[in-house]
Amino acid sequence: MPTKPMEKSNLQLGVLVLLFYCCFGIGSAVVVEKKVLGDQVSALLSLKAGLLDPLNSLRDWKLSNSSAHCNWAGVRCNLNGAVEKLDLSHMNLSGHVSDDIQRLESLTSLNLCCNGFSSSLTKAISNLTSLKDIDVSQNLFIGSFPAGLGRAAGLTLLNASSNNFSGVIPEDLGNATSLETLDLRGSFFEGSIPKSFRNLQKLRFLGLSGNSLTGQLPAELGLLSSLEKIIIGYNEFEGGIPAEFGNLTNLKYLDLAVGNLSGEIPAELGRLKALETVFLYQNNLEGELPDAIGNITSLQLLDLSDNNLSGEIPAEIVNLKNLQLLNLMSNKLSGSVPAGVGGLTQLAVLELWNNSLSGPLPRDLGKNSPLQWLDVSSNSLSGEIPASLCNGGNLTKLILFNNSFSGPIPESLSSCSSLVRVRMQNNFISGAIPVGLGKLGKASEVRVSK
Repeated sequence: MPTKPMEKSNLQLGVLVLLFYCCFGIGSAVVVEKKVLGDQVSALLSLKAGLLDPLNSLRDWKLSNSSAHCNWAGVRCNLNGAVEKLDLSHMNLSGHVSDDIQRLESLTSLNLCCNGFSSSLTKAISNLTSLKDIDVSQNLFIGSFPAGLGRAAGLTLLNASSNNFSGVIPEDLGNATSLETLDLRGSFFEGSIPKSFRNLQKLRFLGLSGNSLTGQLPAELGLLSSLEKIIIGYNEFEGGIPAEFGNLTNLKYLDLAVGNLSGEIPAELGRLKALETVFLYQNNLEGELPDAIGNITSLQLLDLSDNNLSGEIPAEIVNLKNLQLLNLMSNKLSGSVPAGVGGLTQLAVLELWNNSLSGPLPRDLGKNSPLQWLDVSSNSLSGEIPASLCNGGNLTKLILFNNSFSGPIPESLSSCSSLVRVRMQNNFISGAIPVGLGKLGKASEVRVSK
């Protein structure tokens, strides 16, 4: 049937209207897209304008090349052309980071690591709420660390270590509940560790060492059951180690060294079966070593030196079959060295000097282990020097002075070619000094007297 004139006219009008809206829509989309991309380019160029770039690393960041901004050095975009990742690390950059960085609203990754920035870090980064990781470490940034990053709900990594930040740690970082790594080591942060950190249930790494933090260690940190590594020493804390740290059952690394901590070592730490490293040296810890320390059977490195610990070395320490380093020097320990220490087959370093230990050294010390350093000087140890000390062929340091050792120097030491330092003076050694002891090729110091 032929189309009526009126129907044909309406059909043509409909097609025209459809074409108009279609073209207008596409045109609008193109305009919007160009505006968005233009804004990204403008933000990047503003960022560049604030930077000193002696290596000319950003030479392709220029307006004449704006259509290819996604291929500029350090820039990665999403499918829509919006900047998603910005990696300006290791470029020897300095100057200041422009506030216009906040216009990169799709930014998920920002890396400014390992440059020479010595200005304050713009507070505008706190408006980048899409950030998942930010690394501004190994610079010289000064001033307060910007508050507001707690609004970045997807933030998993924040590394601001090795800078000159000062002031308090922003309380709102406790709102960044997706954080897995928080590293603020090596600045001048002061004040207390925010109690809001109790909310960081996904946190696996916490680094706050080398600052000027004060106050007590928050017991709330014991709630962070995902924590695997804590490095928060080299501060000026008050009080002791919270017993709640014994709840951190995934913890592998605990470093509270040089933290001005006092009180006793909590027996609850014995519950941490995954723990491999414990550094508590140079504090004011006192009391006896808890027997429960023998339950930490994964322990490889144990350094409790330079404290005020007293009592005897627990016999249970011989259960630490993976122990490579045992440092208890400069305490107030007494009693004997447990004989089972000689059976620790991984032991490479044994430092017990400046205590009040007595009795003999374990007879089998060094027999089946890669013993490298042995320093038991300034005690009241007696008996003969074990002949097995260099069985592994690794012994480099042998320090035995200021004790009551007796008997001859083992002939086996005269063929210990790895020895560098030997000090045995002020003992009751008898017999001839092995001739080979003075001919060891690597030895830089050999002090022996009867």
